Amino acid sequence: MYRYDEFDQAIVDARVAEFRDQVARRLNNEISEEAFKPLRLMNGIYLQLHAYMLRVAIPYGTLDSRQLHMLAHIARRYDRGYGHFTTRQNIQYNWMKLEEMPDLLADLASVEMHAFQTSGNCIRNISSDQFAAAAADEIADPRPYAELLRQWSTLHPEFSFLPRKFKIAVTGSAIDRAAIQLHDIGLQLVHGPDGAIGLKVLVGGGMGRTPLLAHVIREFLPVADYLSYMEAILRVYNRHGRRDNIYKARIKILVNDLGAAEFARQVEEEWAALKPLGLDPPPSELARIAAHFAAPALDADAPVDIDLSNAEFADWVAVNTHPHKVPGHAIVTISLKAPGEIPGDASADQMDLIADLAQAHAQDEIRVTHAQNLVLPHVRRDALFTIWQALKGAGLATANLDRASDIISCPGLDYCTLANARSIPIAQKLAVRLAPQEADLGELKIKISGCINGCGHHHAGHIGILGVDRKGEENYQLLLGGSGAEDASLARILGPGFDENGIVTAVEKVIGRYQTLRAGPDERFLDTYRRVGAEPFKEAVYG
Repeated sequence: MYRYDEFDQAIVDARVAEFRDQVARRLNNEISEEAFKPLRLMNGIYLQLHAYMLRVAIPYGTLDSRQLHMLAHIARRYDRGYGHFTTRQNIQYNWMKLEEMPDLLADLASVEMHAFQTSGNCIRNISSDQFAAAAADEIADPRPYAELLRQWSTLHPEFSFLPRKFKIAVTGSAIDRAAIQLHDIGLQLVHGPDGAIGLKVLVGGGMGRTPLLAHVIREFLPVADYLSYMEAILRVYNRHGRRDNIYKARIKILVNDLGAAEFARQVEEEWAALKPLGLDPPPSELARIAAHFAAPALDADAPVDIDLSNAEFADWVAVNTHPHKVPGHAIVTISLKAPGEIPGDASADQMDLIADLAQAHAQDEIRVTHAQNLVLPHVRRDALFTIWQALKGAGLATANLDRASDIISCPGLDYCTLANARSIPIAQKLAVRLAPQEADLGELKIKISGCINGCGHHHAGHIGILGVDRKGEENYQLLLGGSGAEDASLARILGPGFDENGIVTAVEKVIGRYQTLRAGPDERFLDTYRRVGAEPFKEAVYG
């Protein structure tokens, strides 16, 4: 993984010192809250319902053990013993004290981490495929390209005050594990006609109040032109994106209003003017970055066959591991979704355990997924039982990846000032109710948001739930048919909403109807829905 050089470290250290001074002035009332707000947001600090919340950047979801140990330390020292992994591959802490923030950020800086650009109208944390460099289906590791984007976008003076926040995802595979069609910019590594690696460029996706799928504006972009083309996209958006209406400010609105063809034309025009300026780094710079992501030395002769006589262990292997590109190895997903627990939460002790397992068995690497789980990307198959036993002892061995209890959920009204309804209790109730039958249900992605901003990705759920305010009461809309994968689609509202108990019952009715309608045990809920349409499910729910 990438290691800071002296310039990276100097930037982070300078920001910590700057913010330490700003906090001191705020605590002395030398700065008003109104003036301080944009300064704290630049450092990932929100004022939520009960306390300050800090969002820490985890670039393209990649950590090593020392960094995860530090995140555990922060949970113990500055929070209430846990952290919440997010759908942006970041981590949030919900019980922060402002006066402690400078010391916390200094702790982060000591392990090459920071919290800036996790908030505000800027380019947010670059996300990527959690199986990068391990999955057999990828063309190339997308993380060097994501890292180049991170360096380009960090404190970029022209793009620090965009019309609205901006999200970019990069994947190296045709199997989309990064939801690129639901990002402001989605990038997919592809082969060109001559076999060279380049990028397919998608623009204008997103969820929230106006969910839209991204449009392909370039089928193949040479790697050498990568950054100047990104610059052109951002310039067109920065120039024409709306600043008069926060709900119409995202690039998806601009692309939709102009049309994808016209937007692409303007980008190409801007790019033609930019290209002679020499904004693209030399190939040696990408090569320098890529060297940090050299594939680990794995034993291709490691045994493939392992003892699966323990039925519980065998189920976990079948559900929570994926084939690795190197024989005798596996990709392990650690579920943070034990039924009844808060989705995405991990205690400090759990983080320390996972960090130790990564150091001992996974080439000292951990990945955060946008589905709020953690991944050990490079694990020998003959170490799986040892890992499973350790995870089981810590309550982390739930075999439910992509099953009904593997629910994505935002913090909702329990923490967030923007929320209209609670998300966590709905996720907990559903997980407990559905877990006993989830093996029969197969792949079923349930996603819950507590407001229209869609941080729980409800529009991308096979079953989505959106919390709204209905005359001062929490109300939950039920949506069906979404996907954030390569078969991306947007879920649609089924009908009138429900209260907290009603939405759980409605989901159960939908699932019951699916079990009677599916063509066979291997037909996914999403495929059944696409085949039969919404009407049978409406009938099941509303009569």
